[in-house]
Amino acid sequence: MVPISTTVSRQRSERRIAVRLPLKVRGHDAHGYAFEEDTASENLGRNGAAFVTRFDIAIGSDLEIRIPFSQYSRQRVGRLAAARNNDADFATRGRVVHIADAQSEGEKLVGVQFTGPRFQRVFRSESAG
Repeated sequence: MVPISTTVSRQRSERRIAVRLPLKVRGHDAHGYAFEEDTASENLGRNGAAFVTRFDIAIGSDLEIRIPFSQYSRQRVGRLAAARNNDADFATRGRVVHIADAQSEGEKLVGVQFTGPRFQRVFRSESAG
């Protein structure tokens, strides 16, 4: 994962946890073309997330973001525990606030700030024991 700049880190109001959850992202690329992509989070917090994409997305773009909580994803992630007894998918909107080159050529690491509902699930970092 590419480090996030110190400027962005100082602006962030809360800590993000390194956790890989499946994401469905939908929006328009920098050229105005609609796209939909299945990807995974690199990190996640109550107010935002970062993910890798192959699409050319501009800073300031508005995106629709969904984290599916199917039986498969709960088993796969394993470290995720619902804050409530509600296993419905999490859906929100987000605004792109950071873009950096990802480790894979042709991909970008995109940071979004949630502009819709906040992420209200309880989880631990993948690096936690």
